[in-house]
Amino acid sequence: MAGNEWINGYLEAILDSGGAVADDQKVSSPVRARDGGGRGGHFNPTKYFVEEVVTGVDETDLHRTWIKVVATRNSRERSTRLENMCWRIWHLTRKKKQLEWEDTQRTAHRRREREQGRRDAAEDMSEDLSEGEKGGDAVGEMVPCETPRKKFQRNFSDIQAWSDDDKEKKLYIVLISLHGLVRGENMELGRDSDTGGQVKYVVELARALSMAPRVYRVDLFTRQITSPDVDWSYGEPTEMLTSGAYDHNENDVGESAGAYIIRVPCGPRDTYLRKELLWPYLQEFVDGALAHILNMSKVLGEQIGGGHPVWPYVIHGHYADAGDVAALLSGALNVPMVLTGHSLGRNKLEQLLKQGRQSKEDIDATYKIMRRIEAEELSLDAAELVITSTGQEIDEQWGLYDGFDVKLERVLRVRAKRGVNCHGRHMPRMVVIPPGMDFSNVVIQEDTADVDGDLDLTGADEASPRSLPPIWSEASALPCNTIQVLRFFTNPHKPMILALSRPDPKKNITTLLKAFGECRPLRELANLTLIMGNRDDIDEMSSGNASVLTMVLKLIDKYDLYGLVAYPKHHKQSDVPDIYRLAAKTKGVFINPALVEPFGLTLIEAAAHGLPMVATKNGGPVDIHAALHNGLLVDPHDQRAIAEALLKLVAEKNLWHECRKNGWKNIHLFSWPEHCRTYLSRIAACRMRHPQWKTDTPTDDTVLDEESFGDSLMDVYDSSLRLSVDGERSLLSTSLGHDPAELEKVAQEHNDPEMQDQVKRILSKIKNQTPKPQAADNIDKQNKIAGTSTNKYPLLRRRRWLYVMAADCYDSNGAPDKKMLQVIQDLFKAVRSDAQMSKISGFALSTAMPISMVLNLLKSGKIPATDFDALICSSGSEVYYPGTAQCTDAEGRLCADPDYATHIEYRWGRDDVKRALLKLMNSQSGEDKIANRSTTIIEEDFESRNAYCVSFKVKDPAQANTVEDLRRKLRMRGLRSHIMYCRNSTRLQVVPLLASRSQALRYLYVRWGLNVADMFVILGERGDTDHEELISGYHKTVIMKGIVEKGSDELLRTAGSYQKEDTVPKESPFITYANDGIAADELMRVIRQASRNTPGL
Repeated sequence: MAGNEWINGYLEAILDSGGAVADDQKVSSPVRARDGGGRGGHFNPTKYFVEEVVTGVDETDLHRTWIKVVATRNSRERSTRLENMCWRIWHLTRKKKQLEWEDTQRTAHRRREREQGRRDAAEDMSEDLSEGEKGGDAVGEMVPCETPRKKFQRNFSDIQAWSDDDKEKKLYIVLISLHGLVRGENMELGRDSDTGGQVKYVVELARALSMAPRVYRVDLFTRQITSPDVDWSYGEPTEMLTSGAYDHNENDVGESAGAYIIRVPCGPRDTYLRKELLWPYLQEFVDGALAHILNMSKVLGEQIGGGHPVWPYVIHGHYADAGDVAALLSGALNVPMVLTGHSLGRNKLEQLLKQGRQSKEDIDATYKIMRRIEAEELSLDAAELVITSTGQEIDEQWGLYDGFDVKLERVLRVRAKRGVNCHGRHMPRMVVIPPGMDFSNVVIQEDTADVDGDLDLTGADEASPRSLPPIWSEASALPCNTIQVLRFFTNPHKPMILALSRPDPKKNITTLLKAFGECRPLRELANLTLIMGNRDDIDEMSSGNASVLTMVLKLIDKYDLYGLVAYPKHHKQSDVPDIYRLAAKTKGVFINPALVEPFGLTLIEAAAHGLPMVATKNGGPVDIHAALHNGLLVDPHDQRAIAEALLKLVAEKNLWHECRKNGWKNIHLFSWPEHCRTYLSRIAACRMRHPQWKTDTPTDDTVLDEESFGDSLMDVYDSSLRLSVDGERSLLSTSLGHDPAELEKVAQEHNDPEMQDQVKRILSKIKNQTPKPQAADNIDKQNKIAGTSTNKYPLLRRRRWLYVMAADCYDSNGAPDKKMLQVIQDLFKAVRSDAQMSKISGFALSTAMPISMVLNLLKSGKIPATDFDALICSSGSEVYYPGTAQCTDAEGRLCADPDYATHIEYRWGRDDVKRALLKLMNSQSGEDKIANRSTTIIEEDFESRNAYCVSFKVKDPAQANTVEDLRRKLRMRGLRSHIMYCRNSTRLQVVPLLASRSQALRYLYVRWGLNVADMFVILGERGDTDHEELISGYHKTVIMKGIVEKGSDELLRTAGSYQKEDTVPKESPFITYANDGIAADELMRVIRQASRNTPGL
């Protein structure tokens, strides 16, 4: 075979390379090979391709290489290029096979783990199972067989209808959609991958819910963006979507009613971040959203709650990032959470792995997919309800997650309905509620010949073409940025086949174009319109979108489709209805040929405008077709089937009219009022909960009156912010102790007489209230007196600042290290060195130790427990307020806050968690049984346990499972909890899902009104496995280097999981580092620096 001599060398090289190629081992460079450094002492070009091309060349440009090969005239050079390309194809195929094998192994392992988890759950619940449940799948068999249409209709009829009574309009609903560009008007849909259908969905949902009966206010939370790269409107803190000040009867219902977008700052204030980069800043978003919700609850309480706070009826997270945020807010407020995934990480990971182009590590580096999956798992832990668009999403996508098992969910649901004990197990309820649509602008006309006559290009008033919608117009006089579709067509009167989607490879636009180009009857009968987002320059687009658009242009040229295909560069969101109307006017068809379509909102929009559909049979269109019966489903990979379906609808007018009528007849099922009724009915069926404590606690007379003093300072601070137009940071916030010199400096900087008078009054009050220095013996005397006095409520509600000591300093036995006591003493010394600071500051200790060990530690350092306003013990499972009546029993002993216990007990199955962990950690493997080795890795720690904390001693940390591994296995068994290794890896502690050290700080905010932004958290560089949760947020974090020698970090994650940088920001104004060593002066310096870094909070 002339010109193909390289084939023999290609085969010889495969045999010659042996295992080296299979192992992807790189060898010496081509230069060394040419110099005789390679095996055999001579340069082997074929061997070079094996070693260099296979291991070092990107396979994504194969098509480009092929084009070059075809264009090469020199036969020798062409042969070399073909050889190069062959090696890359061979390597790509081998890599894909390897990834497929790894995926098969991983899937099999997960299946075995899931089956084992299901068996363990069945075994634990077997003692009180009813006869109907013991059959395993009997619950599933009890459900009668239904057609898809009956199943769809049952979704709307098997629940109690939501009342349309407007008498009590008192519900407050919180929606969260974190990423992308969110605003109410002129949405920039398609600007980037983060600003798409989800943005439109959540905005319309907020509007629709605010109009629903009994709903008073809806807040849609998103990220505030003040970047110069985006419009200024995305930096506005609040945007009104609808005003609900009046009900349907024109009665005034309150000034805060309606729907609003609330933008919360998190992360870099002047940078627009794509969603993959937002993960480290979620804790900041939680704290900012929590502050708004608490303020709004008080405001609504004054308006409609009779003076009592109106807590959110539900917190609804959209997508994984917002789901993570919603889970934390739900736990902090103890209110129900709902989740909508929109698109799921595990499903995306499976699809990318099947393509074989990227390894799991490469995928994670690009998409942060492992952090996204963990966020979805955490959302499943906390969610009462998961709303999906289709049944396929439940079975084929959520079924991939550890936290959801269809069979176990059915069993638990039946047991709960019958009042049978579920042994602490929970699975969220999955329900199908299709997205709604606003049909207010859609005019449904009678299907007559007049309506569907020839396309009239003169408009209704027979005026010039300018009277037509811009999207239709052929007029060349229109502005250059106006969309013009009809100008592409030689015969614009032909039926229009319309496709509307992003130029994404998954949308399968190229297959549609091939089907159209290769079907001559279809080309003669119809035109094709491709609305593929907005573009200025293809070269400036992402590689995936650019490749699709380039291929579209090449296919149009290949099949000579000029005059038959329209592909406008720009369109506005307001043009979309006109596009649908134009296609319907020409008796056209709408097509969605996506490989997989999660739902297919455009199909509903098209049906509302009278367009029959041809859609993919993979995903949501199946359910839409079952409800509407307005078109045909096709295999998206079958080019011929696509052409035949389009031709059938375009050619058979009776079928076209029947599909059009069916769509209009059933479209109400997808209206927003119908969606909201179903939505609110499903939420009403959830277990409603909210904070139960009394909020009208009286003022404690034993506390000094500092409130008016603090308010005066805040008035000055607010004035300084208003007067600093150029954005300079006010020095007032840098003086935590209200230094008189600093206050005078602020007054001098601003020539405001009113402000200067206010500063003088404050300075006078400071002078009168400044105490004289006291001797050490007087301080000891006061401590003794403080130890005997009891306040009714903790002093937290009066504190301006709270210093939280949370450093995890332990020795090898898990006992507190002497450094812990030294840090506590130096913290007290640093704060008390400033008399004014000490008067308005409080202290808290946050630790994994039980209360008995904490009290012994304080006693050894001669520190009265009453010096602390709060003690957060046992990894956040208990909160104490020393010296208060609330935490003192009848015999004068310290007891835990009962309100906090009620707050965290949700979904807590203490005995079942303990039993499951002992079985998981101490079970013997096959090798252990043969060698007769003991596998008792953990044993219960009776001294550290309590009602809300299961504690184990870890005998061998080297053999212990990681937190991530244990959490995954407990989820498979339906057990939801917070797991952590602590005290230098000597203890394994499990607390309720809603409990943690970081969530305990938010509880203090919710319960006592001490803002998280006014807290300083003192940490080491490492610590317990919940250490990362304490670092980020609105609180000011001080990390002291060198005080913690060894933590439990190595037992947090397994290999291949997300990394620390996915949860903790590398740089943040909220995080400050102290130098090595422990000293009160250094600690005070860092505290002041932390305050200067965040002056606006």
